[in-house]
Amino acid sequence: MAKWTPKHEAPEPLEGPVVATITGGTILWFVLFVVQVPFYGWFDDRDLTWWVWTCLAGAGLGLIGIWYVRKRDAAIKRHEAARAAGTETTGNPEARPGA
Repeated sequence: MAKWTPKHEAPEPLEGPVVATITGGTILWFVLFVVQVPFYGWFDDRDLTWWVWTCLAGAGLGLIGIWYVRKRDAAIKRHEAARAAGTETTGNPEARPGA
């Protein structure tokens, strides 16, 4: 069986308002959790409490996601600023200018 090879190059990754998207999703998960808490008894009677806890888990994971994408966004901006200043390095100390 022949190995499959792509016929075209992969597209560039889409970049957009990642921090805003993750923040909005986190807020949505938390709002869904808060809306469901008063009805916890109804969910418990029907053995559907996983709905409530899923929303809380989504909000918690969203907080981790916000932290991650903010760090990623800052690193991308630092990299672009370093490249614009001409001080880009590859992580190798011997490759640094002036070293």
